[in-house]
Amino acid sequence: MPDLDQLLEKTSRTFALSIPLLPEPTRREVTLAYLLFRIADTFEDAARWPREQRIAALEDFSRLLEDPTSEEVGRRSQVWVEELPLEHEGYLELLGETPFVLAEYSKLEAQGRELVKLHTQRTAHGMAGFVSRTGDDGELSLEDLQDLRDYCYVVAGIVGEMLTELFLLHREPLAGIAPYLRERSRLFGEALQLVNILKDSSFDAKEGRLYLPEDLPRNEVFELARQDLEAATEYTLALQSGGAEKGLVAFNALPVLLAWATLDKVEEEGPGAKISRDQLWSIVAELESALDEGRPVIERPATQKA
Repeated sequence: MPDLDQLLEKTSRTFALSIPLLPEPTRREVTLAYLLFRIADTFEDAARWPREQRIAALEDFSRLLEDPTSEEVGRRSQVWVEELPLEHEGYLELLGETPFVLAEYSKLEAQGRELVKLHTQRTAHGMAGFVSRTGDDGELSLEDLQDLRDYCYVVAGIVGEMLTELFLLHREPLAGIAPYLRERSRLFGEALQLVNILKDSSFDAKEGRLYLPEDLPRNEVFELARQDLEAATEYTLALQSGGAEKGLVAFNALPVLLAWATLDKVEEEGPGAKISRDQLWSIVAELESALDEGRPVIERPATQKA
């Protein structure tokens, strides 16, 4: 019998670490949302497929969300596994378990399910738009800073918006800070995506994904990432001061802390640089300590940078 947590572990080390921190029912909603977004992202990244095939897969997947228990789900899943030229075993397994994931998604409470569907379809549609711009060789080149931000919105900003609505669902005490969170939600997603793009830029370029425009100074991207991470920090601290559950605060704090550390590392050592396992666990331990002691879970950026 497939297991959602096992699929999560096989497709994302970071989210497998942070999603279990969430309280229910948000944990289950976010688990399924991540897996659905991961399926869409797999089609977007399938550069060895012709762009028409990638677009068709994204459109078919989006349509299946409307009827997640139909027999067509199994047929499409089998085709994707057989045809997708992909080496990542975890992603292939996830595609093969698409019927199971969609069946579990269909069991979500109505409001949560509708939020997940809306935003997954939005990102799938946006991804198809960027795939349509790829050349016959599968290469995508972004043009300028705004184009980069538009791409980050499609693949990550929408995620930030969806997560915010799921956090606010059935949490009346957070209603007072809802506008503050919504204002920063897309920047939160953009921050994490920019850090990943800067970290993975050399590998992505070899795969035909030229996310960093050739004429865009890298220092501008680093500066934008810092500004966005400051917004993500404000978002997380607002949740903490607003009385959100510790698990909800920790879920947001951990990726922000890791992103700050990774950004510094990449700026110092260049693309491909990663924080060490010891540094990772040190960050986790400090986060747990701050939560237990009631201290702010993230230092202000200026202090952290020093």
